Amino acid sequence: MLFRAELRKILPYRTVWVILGLYVLLLAGFVSVGGSVTVNGQQLGNTLYAFPALWPRLTYMASYFNLLLGITLIILITDEFQFRTFRQQVIDGSSVAGLVQGKLAVSGLLALFGMLGVLGVGLFFGLTRSPETVGRAAETLGTVLLYGLQALGYLSVAALVGFLLRKGGPAFLGFLLYCWIVEPLLRLTTPDEVDRYFPVKIFDSLTPTPGQELLSTLTGPSSALLPTQAAPLAVVYIGLCWLLTYLLLRSRDL
Repeated sequence: MLFRAELRKILPYRTVWVILGLYVLLLAGFVSVGGSVTVNGQQLGNTLYAFPALWPRLTYMASYFNLLLGITLIILITDEFQFRTFRQQVIDGSSVAGLVQGKLAVSGLLALFGMLGVLGVGLFFGLTRSPETVGRAAETLGTVLLYGLQALGYLSVAALVGFLLRKGGPAFLGFLLYCWIVEPLLRLTTPDEVDRYFPVKIFDSLTPTPGQELLSTLTGPSSALLPTQAAPLAVVYIGLCWLLTYLLLRSRDL
């Protein structure tokens, strides 16, 4: 019932589809021009699109567009406060837990959309630019699942900020500031042993920079956790964000 109610809100919402379309177009656009990038005097060309290395490269690139998914969720949450639909749902008999579960389901749908977008873009460019490697496409496909977990992590932070600030503009700004400025600044003054356990750093560790092993030989070992180490911690942070969201919503007047 909650899931159907959320779908009825989303499906006719043009702004949501514009942002999601922009997500796919931007991702495809950046992947398309990636082959023209020159490294050490040589153009990457179609080697960029060869499986199985395509999936780690693509999920790393897609990680920069998680903010679009987060903004989409913030729009959906803050609109509920603006139009007082949360309050009406409670008056009609819905529980606070039900409201949170509804938005958790929406965040799951958005993360799934991100994964499907990555899969679609990856298969298109892999099949058209490097078809001879398609037989190895499944070898690193697990990185797409890790990307989905990462997207859900960013969406969980976005939901917490949206429920906390309740208004679109401040919530957008708060979400972007935390992910891009506040946490990175905090990590600068924190020892590496602690720095790698910050939530956004954990989420980012799920899609590490391609070729990180080579970079580590030049710059020294990275303090970031491996994706397999970061995954269970990401689940914990996601659960914590939604628990805080529930406690926040329960303690405040809708």
